[in-house]
Amino acid sequence: MEPKSGHQRLRRAGDRQTLRLTHYGRKTGRPYEVTIWYLVDADKLYLVTANATRNWVRNVKSRHAISLRIGEEVFNGDVREITDPQEREKVRALMDRKYWFTIPILRLGQFLSSIGVIRDNSTAFEVILSEN
Repeated sequence: MEPKSGHQRLRRAGDRQTLRLTHYGRKTGRPYEVTIWYLVDADKLYLVTANATRNWVRNVKSRHAISLRIGEEVFNGDVREITDPQEREKVRALMDRKYWFTIPILRLGQFLSSIGVIRDNSTAFEVILSEN
């Protein structure tokens, strides 16, 4: 029996609410773990946050290699920050679908950002899975 690809394992990991992200210190290189939300769209996996100043975000911007645990499945890969507005909108729509209960808070934040009361500090990353 041939081993399952990362994308097949990703589909099998299902629609859990959170995953465990292992990221590496931007200065020390030490591994750290955090539980975060994630999104899956076909064969793509995204990491999202409303607070781009969190340590895990700053670390993955500096050291792109990561490891993820979703249930019993472990994935390795690299991240790519999403900066394209259309791609960010696609990720926002995925966020609305999976974490629908956050819509009122996110819309309030978008409104307050649009009128200059707060700054949009959200970011998203695509995970490019390694075949392992």
